Amino acid sequence: MQLTGIHHLTAVTANVRENYRFYTQVLGMRLVKRTVNQDDVSAYHLFYADGAGTPGSDITFFDWPTPPEKRGTHSICNTALRVTGKASLEWWAEHLSQQAVKHSGLIERDGRLTIDFADNEGQRLSLIDDAGTGDANTPWDASPVPAEHQIRGLGPIRLSIPQLEYTDIVLTKALNMRQVRQYSLNEGNEYPVYVYEMGAGGAAAELHVVVQPDLAPAQPGAGGVHHVAFRTPNEAEYHGWTQRLRELSIRTSGEIDRYYFRSLYFREPNGILFEIATDGPGFAVDEDPATLGESVVLPPFLEPRRAAIVANLKPLV
Repeated sequence: MQLTGIHHLTAVTANVRENYRFYTQVLGMRLVKRTVNQDDVSAYHLFYADGAGTPGSDITFFDWPTPPEKRGTHSICNTALRVTGKASLEWWAEHLSQQAVKHSGLIERDGRLTIDFADNEGQRLSLIDDAGTGDANTPWDASPVPAEHQIRGLGPIRLSIPQLEYTDIVLTKALNMRQVRQYSLNEGNEYPVYVYEMGAGGAAAELHVVVQPDLAPAQPGAGGVHHVAFRTPNEAEYHGWTQRLRELSIRTSGEIDRYYFRSLYFREPNGILFEIATDGPGFAVDEDPATLGESVVLPPFLEPRRAAIVANLKPLV
């Protein structure tokens, strides 16, 4: 069995209106699902993606009234968003400047052109040139970003941990990832970064692990990341992963039907939350693809509580 790439990443916002503005109007992503956290229905769960909600293209947010994240290790510390070509990155550098978003300008990291920046709450993001690898995206016709420059998807995702050995065992022996190269991350110290590939590899299927033993553990909060999910193509392999982790005595959540995909959660040895998620059935299972994200939708088991749930949600605009 092989995981095929990054499925989604879920982060935390304490300012849902500004979050909605930033990801749709500054980054030009489409809100493809406007729903609630199935484990805490007081909170929105917003999914931003390409025009069709293609698996691997969505960054999602829980809306929680929480203080800002205290940065440190034992955390997911950077989310890359893929575009193709130097011309697109040059367009983005100008666009971010026009939107008053501070950024690094074009830099090279791990052999790829990159722009580092953050959202309004300090969520650490990068735009990278993916050289056209990974699944094709579906542009969003209503995006303020021209189709040729729109974000194609997620990846790589960077983790910070204090010690590599046991995380490496889980990534390579349990999840069948491959450690393929190393580079240095210069953040005051020269930290080693280890690159792990899934499936066919490429930017959409990489996990970058930076070892930072001198940092204190991060404290979760707004502007931080809750978990990262990896793609599995179908339910047969999803059930196979459940069995594999059980046989390896890795404690999991058990299989959970999230309606739009099937999920399996577990923590790697440094405490970071991982998820394995199926590609389907997808976001159009309960909405017309033409109107994705335009109204609050709930999975069937929450529909009887719709009035109370919706009454508690803030307007996005």
